[in-house]
Amino acid sequence: MGMYADGLRNISSALLNVSVSEATEQSNPVERLRASRLPIAMLGVAFDNLTLRETVSRIEKMVVSHRSHYVVTANVDFLALARHDVELQHILLNAHLVLCDGTPLVWASRLFGNPLPERVAGADVVPELIRMAAEKHYRLFFLGATEEANTQAITRLQARFPGLKISHYSPPFRSLLEMDNAEIIRRIRAAKPDLLFVAFGCPKAEKWVARHYPELGVPVAIGVGATIDFLAGRVKRAPLWMQHGGLEWIYRLSQEPQRLFKRYVTDLWFFCGAIVRQCWTMKLRSCGSRTQTRTALVQSNGTWQRVEAAHRLDKNSFERDPARWKEIARADRHCLLDLAETQSMDSTGVAALLHLKKQLHLAGRHLILLSPSPAIRRALKAMRLEQFFEFASDALEARAVLEARAHEQDAFMADESTNLLVWLGEIPAINAEQIWQCTRAAIHHAHVNAESWTLDLAGLRFMDTGGVNLLLSAVEIARTHGIRLRFSDPSPPVRNVLRVTKREYLLDQFA
Repeated sequence: MGMYADGLRNISSALLNVSVSEATEQSNPVERLRASRLPIAMLGVAFDNLTLRETVSRIEKMVVSHRSHYVVTANVDFLALARHDVELQHILLNAHLVLCDGTPLVWASRLFGNPLPERVAGADVVPELIRMAAEKHYRLFFLGATEEANTQAITRLQARFPGLKISHYSPPFRSLLEMDNAEIIRRIRAAKPDLLFVAFGCPKAEKWVARHYPELGVPVAIGVGATIDFLAGRVKRAPLWMQHGGLEWIYRLSQEPQRLFKRYVTDLWFFCGAIVRQCWTMKLRSCGSRTQTRTALVQSNGTWQRVEAAHRLDKNSFERDPARWKEIARADRHCLLDLAETQSMDSTGVAALLHLKKQLHLAGRHLILLSPSPAIRRALKAMRLEQFFEFASDALEARAVLEARAHEQDAFMADESTNLLVWLGEIPAINAEQIWQCTRAAIHHAHVNAESWTLDLAGLRFMDTGGVNLLLSAVEIARTHGIRLRFSDPSPPVRNVLRVTKREYLLDQFA
């Protein structure tokens, strides 16, 4: 109980000083701007530290790049759901931009020395993006919501912004596994939008976007919750004074008490407890080295670089060495990050590691943590991030991990002598079609040799909802060939995805 009492006293102290912090930020905009540059991790999610204006500017750069991106506006409910939904947590960790859509998160960020400047709600971002689209002649696409809501929203927007180009589609309401994705994708690609707003609700919208954004040809896709209903005038937002005071949730609760009461109570209980635990682990329990060392590149070859991290991975250390971390992220090689001597890591340090891993991953490279100290292990465990990083005791073991990951690129193996199919690594959208073609060909060839085959999932570290679709398709095509296909040894993340999609029965029906 002493741990939580100390944590609550520190939280109370920090919140009592909120007004002082706000006054300092307003009187010194340079300091506020500098502080907003580094991300911060809360409850296992790295938030981009941006204002509303900076967010719009960042998204405009994405549009101009013509490369595909997806953006997430995360609130407390997102974080609560992600604690029990591995796929949603992957989405939050891999998104190109994660915005803070919750005033409690803004308040909580002040406990960890790197405050978020303001709430950046989807309902605030979307109108600004629409205004930008009208000025720059960008095309919009509304996906989801009802036909009536879309029509009303578009009519109102085009009356305000004559010439604004908006397409829309309201597909029949179905689960993710039952949606006609081919038709949805066809309509989006035909419209060629620059911005896609998806109103399927959370987490359905985020899962659909994360799975399909690479094939849409849209620079920016974002889940927008009830924003289209707001734009249509069908649902009213809270008064500005309630929005700015962090009380919009009370207004929403008064509108839909039966639907929202239980969710809000559950989210609040989870959030308060989790923030106290993070505060205890990341701040109160941190007693790392006082020595101010710097992160250094100690070894490099053609395929990997070994980096020795500073004794303290905190906000100050990243601000001291911004050029070094940019060099590490942009180098055309894997990163072996030695954390053996790192004695403390704060929430900014965790977020920076997550961003580094994401940048390397997008470039087809890996981040491997070498011999992380107990303090680092404790911090990652507190945020439930251990499974999202790869570890090695030394450089030799790290190179073995890299070789294993290279072997997984095919993500599929078949052994006819033992009637065994094997899926390896991860199955996101980008390689799903390749794996499906290989699996279908193997099953088609197998039907002349055996009546029963096993699909081994032990080496599959993660799959998204699309991977569940592949399993269902594999069962169906095996059945047409008279083959009993069973699945064996799924990893915990794979089992979690099957449980969330209510398809865990696949693991038992042919056992």
